[in-house]
Amino acid sequence: MLNILLIILVFGVLIFIHEFGHFITARLCGVSVKEFAVGMGPTVFSWHSKKYGTKYGLRLLPIGGFVSMVGEDEESEDENAFCNKSIWKRMLIVSAGPSMNLLLGFVLMTVLVFSQGTLASTTIAQFEPDSISQQQLQVGDEILKVDGTRVHTGNELVYEIMNQGYEPIDLQIRRNGEVLTLEDVSFPTMEDSGASFGDYDFLLYAEETNLPNLLKHAFFRSVSTVKMVLDSLIGLLSGRFGMEAVSGPVGVTKVVGDAARVGFMNFLYIVTVLTINLGVFNLIPFPALDGGRFLFLIIEGIRRKPINRNVEAYINFVGIVILFAFMIFVTIKDIFHLFS
Repeated sequence: MLNILLIILVFGVLIFIHEFGHFITARLCGVSVKEFAVGMGPTVFSWHSKKYGTKYGLRLLPIGGFVSMVGEDEESEDENAFCNKSIWKRMLIVSAGPSMNLLLGFVLMTVLVFSQGTLASTTIAQFEPDSISQQQLQVGDEILKVDGTRVHTGNELVYEIMNQGYEPIDLQIRRNGEVLTLEDVSFPTMEDSGASFGDYDFLLYAEETNLPNLLKHAFFRSVSTVKMVLDSLIGLLSGRFGMEAVSGPVGVTKVVGDAARVGFMNFLYIVTVLTINLGVFNLIPFPALDGGRFLFLIIEGIRRKPINRNVEAYINFVGIVILFAFMIFVTIKDIFHLFS
């Protein structure tokens, strides 16, 4: 029960931040907002602002939220309607929700980095016993790129080896002041959820803990987390990761609960990944998501006229059906996994 309450609180905050991004940007762009709600289904609590004419509500099911704007899904003569604003203002409003989740992720990641105490560089300090990569790497090598991907921090380096090092990879390094490319460097591998991953087999020097380095690590660790989410989606679509690697609300509830029991920093890291995941996922150009609406606005800008609202509504409806069907399937999978 505690896990369920915790995940409701976490998702409630993340959804509020997301919808508040849409809401405040709409207000700043002069769009009239009819309703701002957190949750879906029957209304538990609501309050109506006489000044702005906006209804604020908390709904029963903690699975989403919405901002309903005048002229969002219908034609309107109101100059403050969403449909009558310029394309760039509508783009700002649509992208503001995911952007707020990504911004929150960066803020939380900054807190994590400032709290961890040590900052790993990309320079090798020593190798573990029986290291495989020691056949080509040396102590003092500064790793610059992993299979063409630039790495700036130890965290990025470890992630890229994990993501790409399940097979031999090329590394660009700086050795004694000279930039070299090492081909087909091998690392140990491990298996998880039916997929193979690389495993680094060395220790890294620490960087000085000062403000510029802390901000650098916070930024690039946030960027690496965004890349991790995108890589996971690409891996799922390409078949590298199976459905067992996908978690729905039930699986996420267990992960968040386990992280909270381990410690606050572990819990905060999971929340950070969740908010970045929510931001990235909503930017995917898929119907019913913010990214899908953003794509429609791009098409409108190219055509210089809006897409037929009935066509757009039908496409978004199909998108919602697919997303809900997928969510139900993953939830059932998570439940069977809990009792298996």
